[in-house]
This record gives sequence, structure tokens and C-alpha cells, in this order.
Amino acid sequence: MKKTTDTNVTDILIIDHQEQRAQSLQNLLKFIKYPSEIISPQQILEFPSKELDRYQAIFTVSDETVRHYFLQANKQDKCQYPLVVLAEKEQLDEQQVVAHLPYISALCFNADYYSLSQVLDIVKNHNRRERRLSNRSCQDMVGQSAEMIEISQMIEQVADTSASVLITGESGTGKEVIARNIHAMSNRRNKPFIPINCGAIPSELLESELFGHEKGAFTGAISNRQGRFELAEGGVIFLDEIGDMPLSMQVKLLRVLQEHTYERVGSNRTNKTNVRVIAATHRNLEEQIRNGSFREDLFYRLNVFPIEVPALRDRREDIALLIEELIHRIEKESRGSVRLSRAAVQMLSHYGWPGNVRELANLIERLAILHPHDVVDVKDLPKKYICEEMKQSTLMVAEKAVKPDTIKLDLERLPEGGIDMKQHLMEIEISLIEQALNETNNVVARAANLLHIRRTTLVEKMRKYEIVR
Repeated sequence: MKKTTDTNVTDILIIDHQEQRAQSLQNLLKFIKYPSEIISPQQILEFPSKELDRYQAIFTVSDETVRHYFLQANKQDKCQYPLVVLAEKEQLDEQQVVAHLPYISALCFNADYYSLSQVLDIVKNHNRRERRLSNRSCQDMVGQSAEMIEISQMIEQVADTSASVLITGESGTGKEVIARNIHAMSNRRNKPFIPINCGAIPSELLESELFGHEKGAFTGAISNRQGRFELAEGGVIFLDEIGDMPLSMQVKLLRVLQEHTYERVGSNRTNKTNVRVIAATHRNLEEQIRNGSFREDLFYRLNVFPIEVPALRDRREDIALLIEELIHRIEKESRGSVRLSRAAVQMLSHYGWPGNVRELANLIERLAILHPHDVVDVKDLPKKYICEEMKQSTLMVAEKAVKPDTIKLDLERLPEGGIDMKQHLMEIEISLIEQALNETNNVVARAANLLHIRRTTLVEKMRKYEIVR
């Protein structure tokens, strides 16, 4: 593992001998805007303890070299280093880890299964320097795909500028989430974020909604009213579905972008405005320009910094992480809970998702209502989400699994052609582990008790067999 050379921007130190695991954690930290540096346990010996001052938190494995180093460093420096221990060795239970490595800030026993929300909570609660994470991170954006990492980087690049941003993508992909994150990371974050759906407001009322009106300007205007631009002063106005804006309004919006002025309906007084415009659409604006339904000059004013959001089917590797995060949000809002089996998650990963993340969120909420605090398997999914070819494959795997009440019988009678004992025992073990997890609602400690094994032993077996909670 290579040590990064930029010592001014690194917030987190990761000490791990497993490069793949370390890089996975580094990707999660990068996504929530925490630069990190990876070193091996042996490399920690090259670190003078004073160099650790620049790190907000240190994720480390429970290694003998690491234990000795931090035991001495913390004694000398009065426990100032916040350690998050990734415990992984079978022979160490929680009490032993704490005894071997004092002064830890947090303990993450299931080292290969930390989630985005878990890492975010650890970093927020166990860093040494104060950081306004709520304003500076893409908290609502979930995904480790290359596309989402690139979007995260683009948000960071454009946030503190005043450039207009045009976000394109299918409905349900999270365009407003991106707009809100741009605002949250910008120097306008303490000012309003005002959204308006241009396609949901009748064309004759849209001007009043955007710019406000004077009393008596039209029938029903019984008092003065502020428009969205006035409400958003100093902040951001988010024009969703800009492709549905009538041509007559496009002219007036263009003037606001060019001259930073507008008039209320029924008024001759010109008002100045300092509002950043972020627009979004699921339509192809260039095609609309060709057919005459969208102004080319407005397009170029809005499209200073384009961000294209991929459809969910184009980043399938994010689906499992999204499911986990959506369940976490339901639990946090006290709206119940649910779990999905590994087979169910795999099945959903092969669905086309025409409604994108919004459709996935609706499905998870529906499953939490239908199967409260239960484990949802493939058979429990709505029919539209089940691919028959995959279902057959899943059934074939399930038929090979050995049920607990048939284990003894199967072992008593050896088939004529013999048996692959290693494979047979592995299938038994996987079946028992999955059933124990299902019985305990995926609580690893309780599942380990059912199986009469240590929690760390169960974690190791889950890692070995790639069993995902």
C-alpha cells in the first residue's frame, strides 16, 4: 500500500494489511468528503507520533505492532488520538480488544460489513477537530459506482462558484438531491434553497409564482405576494422540469439570468436579484431546441455546468447499498424496518428500474409495511420485480441447500457415487448461518448464540461464504 504524499488534505488514516478492505473504506470516506491515507501496520513504525496530529480519526486493525505503537503514543500524548478499531481476529472478543488496545474511540467488530451510514456516524462522532459535516457533505447521495463518485467530485468543483447548473437525467434519479447538495456545499448554504416545479404550475400562474405580483394585478390578486426569486434572495432557486416551461416565460427567465433583474406582475418597479439558478429536466433540451419548444440562448445560459445523472439500471452495483440506506432511513424515522435476503437483493439488481431510485424507495417502504421486521425473500417480492430466469437459478441453489432436519439422514446414507464432503459441509454451514440470521433479524450476536459459536467466528464465516446481511 502506498502512502499519499499530500500531507495537508488528509483527514483519516487507515491502517490495514488487507488492501481491498482498506480501499473499500477509503472509497466510502471519499464519498462523504473525507480524504484518507492507507498504510500497512508495519508502516506505522515510520510515523513520529506528532505527525498524527493532522488526522481527525484513525481506522486501524487490532494488530500487535499497532497496539504497541498507540499504547506508547497515547501514554506520551494523553490519549489524544481517536482510534476506530476494525476488530477481525477470531481469538479476540470485545473485552480482549479493549484490553489490548486502550484509548479507543469506537469499535467496529464486523470489519468487512461497515455501511455508509455507520462510517458517517463514526467519523462525525469520533473526530478530533470540529467540522460542519452537515453542510459540507453529500449525505443523501448513496453509491460507490464510478458515475456517482464522478458526480460527487463535480458537485464539489462547482459548489462554491456562482455558475448556473443544468442537471439532466430520467425521472426519479435524484436530480433535486444533487441540487440540494450543491447548495449545502456552497457559500450560499446559510441562505434559502427554493424549489419550484415548472411543469406542475399552470402557465398563466407561473410568472406570478416566480416573480410575485402586486395587489389587483389580476382577478384574485387580493394582496401583494412575494415570488420565488424574492424568497430565494442570496440563495438558490431550483427550477425543476425546466423543459416544461412555456416559451413566453423562457424569455423572462433569460432576462433574469442576463441582467439579474425582474418585475413583479402588475408592477413597473425593477428589482435586482442575487440568486443562483440550478435547473433540472428529464427532457432532451437540444431536441426541444430543434423542434422550437425551447430557446437556444436560454439553454446555453443554463448549461454552464452540466451534470448528467445516470439511471439506476446503469449503476446496478449501487442497488445493495441504496437498499441498506433506504432501510436505515425508514428505521431512523420510526416507520418500521425490514430486511432483504441475499437472493432478493440479487433479484432486484437485475430489474430494469424505470422509476429509478424513487421506485426503489417506494418498494422498500411497501415491503416494510407488508413484512414488518421480517426478512423478505424472492417469493415475497411483487411479481413485476421477479425475473423468471433468475428465479429458476435461485430455486436450483435453494434445492441444494440442506435443511437442519435432514442433515442427519443425509449423512447416514452415502450416495452410491460418493459425495464431495467439502462441498456438502459448506452447503450445510451456509444453510445454518442464513437460517440463524433470518431467525434473529440479521443480528449477528444473536445468530452466533443460536449456533453456539463466537460472534467473531460467525463474522469470519460470513466473510468466507460472502453472506451479506
